[in-house]
Amino acid sequence: MIAKQFLITGIIMGVIAMTLSILFRIQLAYPDQSFPLLEVLLGKFAPEGRLDPNFYLSLVTIHGTIMVFFVLTAGLSGTFSNLLIPLQLGARDMASPFMNMLSYWLFFSASVIMLSTFFIESGPAGGGWTIYPPLSALPKAMPGSGLGMTLWLVSMILFVASSLMGGINYVSTILNMRTKGMDLWKMPLTIWAFFLTAILGILSFPVLVAGVVLLIFDRSFGTSFYLSDIYIGGQALANEGGSPILWEHLFWFLGHPEVYIVIMPAMGIASEVMSVNSRKPIFGYHAMVYSLIGITVLSFIVWGHHMFVTGMNPFLGGVFMITTLIIAVPSAVKTFNWLATLWRGNIRFTPAMLFAIGLVSFFISGGLTGIWLGNAALDINLHDTYFVVAHFHLVMGSAAIFGMLAGIYHWFPKMFGRLMNPKLGYLHFWLTFASAYLVFFPMHFMGLDGVPRRYYAFTEFESMQKWLSVNVFITWAAILGAVAQVAFLFNFFYSIFFGEKSTQNPWQANTLEWTTPVERIHGNWPGEIPTVYRWSYDYSKPGHDEDFITQDTPLSATMSSNLPHDFEGNEEAERIQEQWNIEHKNVDSREEVK
Repeated sequence: MIAKQFLITGIIMGVIAMTLSILFRIQLAYPDQSFPLLEVLLGKFAPEGRLDPNFYLSLVTIHGTIMVFFVLTAGLSGTFSNLLIPLQLGARDMASPFMNMLSYWLFFSASVIMLSTFFIESGPAGGGWTIYPPLSALPKAMPGSGLGMTLWLVSMILFVASSLMGGINYVSTILNMRTKGMDLWKMPLTIWAFFLTAILGILSFPVLVAGVVLLIFDRSFGTSFYLSDIYIGGQALANEGGSPILWEHLFWFLGHPEVYIVIMPAMGIASEVMSVNSRKPIFGYHAMVYSLIGITVLSFIVWGHHMFVTGMNPFLGGVFMITTLIIAVPSAVKTFNWLATLWRGNIRFTPAMLFAIGLVSFFISGGLTGIWLGNAALDINLHDTYFVVAHFHLVMGSAAIFGMLAGIYHWFPKMFGRLMNPKLGYLHFWLTFASAYLVFFPMHFMGLDGVPRRYYAFTEFESMQKWLSVNVFITWAAILGAVAQVAFLFNFFYSIFFGEKSTQNPWQANTLEWTTPVERIHGNWPGEIPTVYRWSYDYSKPGHDEDFITQDTPLSATMSSNLPHDFEGNEEAERIQEQWNIEHKNVDSREEVK
């Protein structure tokens, strides 16, 4: 139930964020035109049918905030951790159901407060989703620095409290509530991803809260943590001794792990979906786990690559550059293992499978540009241009969204007992996939030409007017992408009530969630919780009648297909195999097993 609450709230927030992006894309495509409808919809924020420049900045800010935190973080971790951790580990419930519920309602409260900023006189926060001082530290700096900014900060504190409650719950459940036989190396990659994501959140989110508290002190109590030598209207303020660079350090110490908090659950989901629909074991299971651990550790020592242009000591910049490029190694391990899983697989192109493959495509194309931006010498030229927008929207935005959509299509039968319409799923995939590349690929070339991000209009600059036609193209591609989501929304909500009823295991998957009844019951399993005998990826095993063997199938039931590594560390299983060999082959089984 809590997974569904997170998912549907996340979908609503995603629709709102997408609408905001269409509004500011229209401004970028047609900067000098008036649209009377905008004045009807937005009132004083669009006088004479043109977006107010301050409100334009607010749209960019709230779009980024909602997508990064309220859609990708909550939509992935909040939804799929709650859904899959108890079901895939063989637990009746989460470690603390009450804390779990509280985590959702704090998230919901944070969402309401964030959206309420559209209904106050000064409008929403307008300092960019990174909320850099002094725009965020001085209430009088601009309209978006007033009450809207204060509410933004309050909303984020509630959001972080929600994430911490969820994260502590996920870690406690994974460590303490696994069913009999479910050791760490039998866990699906989804659980590994959720586990390490929760650890990332627990360690990094409190740093953002500390930064926000200091920011509130600067705004309301006259302190100078982030302010120094500030002039407003020619008048010097009393603030001395602070530095906005301190905020950048605190923000990005969360902000870069946040990128992996967003993408790692999507990686886990993609791994599961690809293995199930390739009818093959995931390639390099241990390497996949170690690469997730490597990403988790390295993500804490790369935040400085967001700050190459702050006057950072070149030696320190070099250190951050090296760690940034090293983190490409575990990312590449995952990519090659996904491709090897697909290679010569008996692939079923379900909508979930297409979205998982789409994630790999975006992760490769977006990740390659990250190597450019990780290089300090190149980043100084490309920083704050559309090249950066293109990079993170592909590698984080599009890839993570595709992972989330793959999860929705794949586990929809588990959540609602029905199947989504596959034809609408295919339509949704191809339109979304095409529009994402059409929107973000041209931005690389704009960035290489020096076009800056977050500008209200480019018609003021002679050198940038040539990009106006590209902005028009990108805007129409974005509108196409928005229309594609209508197919998804209809499919999702219609299928909840009228979709084809699902069988217990519609995808013929191995993991434990498909051993529960289709009808949702309290405690997940009607009788005893199943015991686990094997890992999650026994697909297409030679010698077995079917191309999948569920985790709760004893080794004694699959004697013709067992392999030596199935028995490692399991004395009882070794004894059973030895006895079977003696009875059926009349050979010295000890020598054969050896």
